[in-house]
Amino acid sequence: METPEIQAQQPMAAKQPVKFLIIRFSSIGDIVLTTPVIRCLRQQVEGAEIHFLTKKMYLPVIEANPYIHKIHTLEDSLPAVINMLLDEGIDYIIDLHHNLRSSMVKLRLRLLSFSVNKIDLEKWLLVNLKINRLPHLHIVDRYLETTILFDIYNDGKGLDYFIPSVDEVDLASLPETFSEGYIAIVTGARHATKQLPAEKIIRLCNEINKPMVLLGGPGDRETAEHIKKHARGIIMNACGQYNLNQSASLIRQSRVVITPDTGLMHIAAAFNKIIISLWGNTIPEFGMYPYMPDPGSYIFEIKGLRCRPCSKIGFNKCPRKHFRCMNDLDEIQIADKALSLFGHTNP
Repeated sequence: METPEIQAQQPMAAKQPVKFLIIRFSSIGDIVLTTPVIRCLRQQVEGAEIHFLTKKMYLPVIEANPYIHKIHTLEDSLPAVINMLLDEGIDYIIDLHHNLRSSMVKLRLRLLSFSVNKIDLEKWLLVNLKINRLPHLHIVDRYLETTILFDIYNDGKGLDYFIPSVDEVDLASLPETFSEGYIAIVTGARHATKQLPAEKIIRLCNEINKPMVLLGGPGDRETAEHIKKHARGIIMNACGQYNLNQSASLIRQSRVVITPDTGLMHIAAAFNKIIISLWGNTIPEFGMYPYMPDPGSYIFEIKGLRCRPCSKIGFNKCPRKHFRCMNDLDEIQIADKALSLFGHTNP
């Protein structure tokens, strides 16, 4: 009997990854708000490989994100970063910053790119002429619009924030009175006109008979010490004592978060926390309000001020000198809301 001829099977060629470069240079909150794009691209595009370009100082925000294949950081030389990216074989660029630097990257890489609509004209009209043409759309949804060619849909899972295990804060390291739960109060913000004044935080703390952790960066520590010294109650000043991911851990383990429009607000939203957000010169309608936090979350703002919003970002001091957008907030109402929500959460 003749031995049948065996046809050699050619191995199938391995499918090449589809490499996306997502650009968002800053800042903490804005980078956190890009995480649905990162996750959805990675999970919904077969073979997707996610590269992320940001400033080196913001590396901790995404360093533990498992959906990112490689993080590229900008420290000094943009041309050097671009030359490195040229060797990566990137296929598509998702520009979620849309500024001069990101335009330079797109120009040099010469790839098909998609840029977020920053609605700068609409913001300018509202800030300067008080003409409201803002879309009723959160910035997360505007970010996701850049992926429409790839049939990406919003998976409804909200924001992501991943804390390296080394940065998880053991609550046993805090005073024993905090073991039954605490309220996190974010004292600082990037711009002064987003911050609740220290004297109002003192009055707020005086109305809260629960343990409180004051959170912020090293630059907020002196103000937080002033608050702790002059306020009643059980207060821990964590400003500048913990790194960003450790502060995120304290946010995650809190029962209620009181915060201005700042990066820690968006980190709290990523953990679906109950958030009481306090709004000064900026407004939620800009599309940067907490994204999918706990349904019990609440916004405090002074509506009807003719000067508000006075900026799409913020100032070092109130241009009108009265700072009514923050000074008119009622700290008793804020405290009452926090205490009522505290009672409906588990430590």
